[in-house]
Amino acid sequence: MPKEVAIVLNNGSINSAVVTAIAAQRFRPIMIFADTSNESSGRMRAAFDQQVAHFKPYREYTIPLSLSIGGHAQATPTVADPRQGTPLGPIMLDLLPLISIAVRFGAQHQASEVYLGMRVGPQTDELAQATEYFQIWNEIIRLPCGQSELEVRTPLLELEPWQVVEVGFQVGTPFERTWSCVEESSEPCGACRGCRDREAAFQRAGKPDPLRGGRRN
Repeated sequence: MPKEVAIVLNNGSINSAVVTAIAAQRFRPIMIFADTSNESSGRMRAAFDQQVAHFKPYREYTIPLSLSIGGHAQATPTVADPRQGTPLGPIMLDLLPLISIAVRFGAQHQASEVYLGMRVGPQTDELAQATEYFQIWNEIIRLPCGQSELEVRTPLLELEPWQVVEVGFQVGTPFERTWSCVEESSEPCGACRGCRDREAAFQRAGKPDPLRGGRRN
């Protein structure tokens, strides 16, 4: 009997790749890329295409999405941390059109779940708020939207970045097909915040980063 399908919002990042690998264990993934046409979307789109080639999803779609709603939409699988300038509220607001798109595709393909690589971390306040938001959204999806069999899943929500890396190795994530750098280049710059955060995550997890030739960071 063929697997059921699941919608996966994927922007080419590590978090996106890990949740796609998690979803693929139980479902045939339908991968959706939100094209914000920002300055780094080309390299992120290339990473998405590489992940599509790896996971061989049931379907894959690219959805144009304006950055005018606030600018966090394509970066949603990052931590929501007021200390780092990314408070939870605006990120959750920018998620609304993405969730709407995912639910529409979920209804069209009779999907069982929607996977999102958002990570808040173990901070009590932010984690509690995000968990409550997703509970409310799932209630809206089930009741007013009439999609009783569809649920949004955020398996990385409470994890630290290094824990995401650990989970990724456990589920066979193709880290070499992910992108964290803000630069549009063939190789990561190694100096931007995305590169530094990525290096710190692999280092703390004690794992080599395949994107950097398998060297231990």
